[in-house]
Amino acid sequence: MTQFADDLTQCICAGYPLLYVVTWEEERALESLRGVARHLERTLVIWTVTEGLREDGRRVAVPLARRGPDTSDPMVALEEIQSFDGEQVVALLDYHPYLNDPRLIRKLRDLIQRLKTRRTSLVMVSPVLRLPTELAKSVEVLDLALPDREGLGQTLDHALRGLRQDSTMEISLGRQTRERLIRAAQGLTRDEFDNAVSKAAHRCGGINDSVVGVVVAEKKQIVRKSGILEFYDPDGTLDEVGGLYDLKSWLRKRGDAFTDRARDFGIPPPRGLLLVGIQGCGKSMAAKAIAVQWSQPLLRLDVGRVFSGTVGSSEENMRQAIRTAESVAPVILWVDEVEKGFSGTSSSNYSDAGTAARVFGSFMTWMQEKRHSVFVVATANDVRQLPPEMLRKGRFDEIFFVDLPTLQEREAVFRIHLRRRGRNPDQFDLGALAAQSEGFSGAEIEESILSGLYDAFEQQRPLENDDIVTNLEATVPLVKTMDREVASLREWARGRARRASESR
Repeated sequence: MTQFADDLTQCICAGYPLLYVVTWEEERALESLRGVARHLERTLVIWTVTEGLREDGRRVAVPLARRGPDTSDPMVALEEIQSFDGEQVVALLDYHPYLNDPRLIRKLRDLIQRLKTRRTSLVMVSPVLRLPTELAKSVEVLDLALPDREGLGQTLDHALRGLRQDSTMEISLGRQTRERLIRAAQGLTRDEFDNAVSKAAHRCGGINDSVVGVVVAEKKQIVRKSGILEFYDPDGTLDEVGGLYDLKSWLRKRGDAFTDRARDFGIPPPRGLLLVGIQGCGKSMAAKAIAVQWSQPLLRLDVGRVFSGTVGSSEENMRQAIRTAESVAPVILWVDEVEKGFSGTSSSNYSDAGTAARVFGSFMTWMQEKRHSVFVVATANDVRQLPPEMLRKGRFDEIFFVDLPTLQEREAVFRIHLRRRGRNPDQFDLGALAAQSEGFSGAEIEESILSGLYDAFEQQRPLENDDIVTNLEATVPLVKTMDREVASLREWARGRARRASESR
């Protein structure tokens, strides 16, 4: 019996009258309910708006009462359930759209009281959690986790049996490729994985090493459809981030922390990192480079999209994002400019009925208690806007302050960006450029090179040192236009955060 089936059994045996199963995999949930019903010697009854109440049989569902009332009406269905004499498990599929009807909510509350004295349990199965306030204290919510590696292996074997019946398909799946394929499929439902394998097989003319890439591409599309998480394909390593030497050293020490060897040594997986500091100094670049350095997938969480949509959906959006991230673990979860997403939670009770505070609270609790290898990298330009709870120990392994680059670091930044634009850095006076760019951020240095390229391109000649110097002289850096804000941020970081670079 799976953990989910075991949880179902315990809740039903304990007499819970109403359960709510959150899953996109309806058939998997029904399979578990069938097994639990058989184990408890109870009848499984299934309700859908298209067919009403039907007794679940081995192969064909038989109507409960061929000449009875039309139980496709959700209210009539509850009245019919009320007449049951017990010993049933009733699965209500996609019932959540009807939970905005006050009469139906009242009927459910009345029914719950009656079911407590009978051996009948209602189990709502839905891809989203949508509960009215009146029922919140009467429902036990269960999540059906996405298939684990063993379940994905069974799905793969089933798909391969079907593909082998096609004589045009060439199946060549070694042990290592099989492991890579299953690892790439983590985070997919059974149907999604089955469809991805079939699509990959037809695209590649069979099953071979190349199908892994096709499944990964399909997985990215599926994750992207959520609209909240986005797969990133970073192409830069930590070596392509100028400066931040102390941060790089900290990250390199933890590069193998997700391995079994680290577990055997007694090292827990790292929890997360908060990068705060001045705009344009490489925080986002470093976050993306971590995924490349550690050879882990990178997901970006758009907090703004969590709060978009219908009222009541924000909490479910965050739950879905967390479940998706955990399903593909180990993974890097990047939350960019986190202060913009979670600022104002202290006034949430007055501005949005507490929605922002509840979403933030669930995210903080998950960060504190998470058991999966999801490394959270959050970046913030103004840490003073962050709720104090986020800075508490236990949320992140470390808080790093990213300051303006030093002389040596500016020279490294010039070298990186010139090389990235196809120029030989040794042909430029990097020392002079670094000295000229005192107080410039990495982004401002990059912009001076780009502007110099435009000047040289207009005059149809190679880029020269003077082109960059001219644009540096024409630029007023952020440290001057926002000198008070930068000074205040540096003052906050003193004694509160670890420096990402060597001492200035």
